[in-house]
Amino acid sequence: MQNDKLIFKKLTQENIQEISLLGQQLNPKLTLEEVKAYQKEMFTFPNYHCFGLFMEDSLVGISSGWITVRLYSGKQLEVDNVIIDSNIQSKGLGKIFFEHINAWAKENQCKTIELNTYVQNARSHKFYFNNGFSILGFHFWKRL
Repeated sequence: MQNDKLIFKKLTQENIQEISLLGQQLNPKLTLEEVKAYQKEMFTFPNYHCFGLFMEDSLVGISSGWITVRLYSGKQLEVDNVIIDSNIQSKGLGKIFFEHINAWAKENQCKTIELNTYVQNARSHKFYFNNGFSILGFHFWKRL
């Protein structure tokens, strides 16, 4: 995939409709309205950033990013809600997207990039291993 047709940029609330359409691909059990509501709420947090990858004028990739500081890592960018449009996956766009995210994190003095991925999503595991990530621990959660 040629990088000259791709544009990386931070997204804003003005992009919620586009963000939500891709976000629903990642979370098909949620309605579009639920995804929009969650996305709107995320934009209210000062440590939240939303990244987009555009191919020409179309948003083809999104990732949420949260700046946090952890004792074990220092300042970090935690990414989540990562998706490349399912219609054009496996064409090298994810690698290009993460190259931009890595550069943004370095520019913002982050020492690490961290993420969670679902245990059953073996395809994403392969992608992250191939892009220099390693497994650090387990992620636990409890529904309240």
